[in-house]
Amino acid sequence: MIFRLIYFITILIFISCQQKERADLIIINADLATVDDRQAGDAIAIINDRIHAIGLSDDIKKLAGDATEIIDAQGKFVMPGFIEGHGHFSGLGQSLMNLNFLKSKSWEEIVSMVEERVKTAQPGEWITGRGWHQEKWTQALENSVLGYPFHDRLSAISPDNPVMLSHASGHGLFANSKAMQIAGVSKETPNPFGGEIVRDGQGEAIGVFEERAQAIIRDAYADFRNTISDEEKLENWKQGIQLAEEECLRKGVTSFQDAGTSVSHIRRYEDLANQGELEVRLWLMIRDNVDILRSTASDFPKLNIGGHFLTIRAIKSAVDGALGAFGAWLLKPYNDKADFIGQNTTKVEDLKKVADIAMANDLQYCIHAIGDRANQVVLDLYQASFEANPHKQDLRWRIEHAQHLDTADIPRFKEMEIIASMQGIHCTSDAPFVEKRLGAFRAKYGSYPWRSLLDHGVVIANGTDAPVEDVDPIQSFYASVTRKRADSGFEFFPEQCMTRDEALYSYTLGNAYAGFEEDLKGSLTPGKLADLVILDTNLLTCSDDEILQAKVVNTIVGGETKYQLN
Repeated sequence: MIFRLIYFITILIFISCQQKERADLIIINADLATVDDRQAGDAIAIINDRIHAIGLSDDIKKLAGDATEIIDAQGKFVMPGFIEGHGHFSGLGQSLMNLNFLKSKSWEEIVSMVEERVKTAQPGEWITGRGWHQEKWTQALENSVLGYPFHDRLSAISPDNPVMLSHASGHGLFANSKAMQIAGVSKETPNPFGGEIVRDGQGEAIGVFEERAQAIIRDAYADFRNTISDEEKLENWKQGIQLAEEECLRKGVTSFQDAGTSVSHIRRYEDLANQGELEVRLWLMIRDNVDILRSTASDFPKLNIGGHFLTIRAIKSAVDGALGAFGAWLLKPYNDKADFIGQNTTKVEDLKKVADIAMANDLQYCIHAIGDRANQVVLDLYQASFEANPHKQDLRWRIEHAQHLDTADIPRFKEMEIIASMQGIHCTSDAPFVEKRLGAFRAKYGSYPWRSLLDHGVVIANGTDAPVEDVDPIQSFYASVTRKRADSGFEFFPEQCMTRDEALYSYTLGNAYAGFEEDLKGSLTPGKLADLVILDTNLLTCSDDEILQAKVVNTIVGGETKYQLN
């Protein structure tokens, strides 16, 4: 009797194990790019939210059961889901809700868009937008300072509604006279540390506020936002998050590394993750003032919340601004702004305080640095921190953007194993004005020097800095391997291109490594999360022009189809 009972229990266990081996999803006849040299085949089996097996279609189909979904890829390109290596998730959502000027070609076009919004605005309501860039307009301005227009036109079409329009880089803004009046801006208003109010020859503000000077207008806008209920603000934020998720999934992005979220907003993300309401996997950098960081850092890192949909394990700071807004901190002056070397936006001693907090709490430190001086200062800071803490190893601290480097500093990235978190699309987006700003030598040898960094063995994490640029990874991939503008064909020092394999790695396993997640995502490897994308074009073998025509057919997160091309 006892032996019979043991026999039946053994049979039940065997049947149960066999049932567990039945795949939930199988993809067959795929042109696979696993980003993992150990794997080969044309099919994938997924069980629950994990990749179970890679192999030949006939073998993988044996894992199918009655409830298994089978996708015949019909030779389409299947790869790990794109990981956005540096973006602003809620900012992306807000850009999809507010005026968006990323594709605007003139100041006239922007003024017209604001004018239309004024027609439906409530009295006193702020009109906001983002994405303008004076260097990308094709229509000349009648009057300008440093290429910026005057506020007159914008003020005339919106006399009663304050207007605040953020520069594409996020490192400057444009305000109309109503916004400046509310903010108390006058001829006597001083420039703050790390910022500049752009003025005309008579000392009057033209409407542009660079870097830290933006706070003058943003504080006035914050006062307006304080009149809105917390419930309404939260719903607005959630709406933006949903739009950002839809945009990412439509473009094949399954994970998103967010470059700076306040502690209060991190709590919101935690609530969404715990409630199972996130569709895209988020990896967050904390960005807050030193006092808040000091009091809350011990709460982190927090890993894999809500079934691996939320991780918080890094701190973000910024040492300078952006090149387009004359905010990049340089070793030598700008070519087109004499005797000006850019902005140091955060005092180095404050960065050191945050470095100490990151080191003490085993958090990665990620510092925005664009200019060559900024990058050198950050490398010096990191080196001092590492030397003071020799027992701390494999820290993977990052420099966000690392756009313009002194050639002597390039080897230091590898020497200290610093991640160069760069955005391919920034290179071609900025290309028309880089040489004007920096001169020929700095533009050729130190600007977006991907080849030089890769040849030294540096890990590059790729991305778009959305909403500064479109979150579309295919456009950034194209920029990474061609260094050509998609619109004009303008080519920016192609000797610094990445290879196709390097670019794919930088957008998948490279980004995973940059966030200590290489064992979880970034390649099609059994045991890893089943996050993948199906494209109609093989990014590794197609022509350069065909890259830009590639379309996302399916986006799968955790084994579930989250987007499908109709």
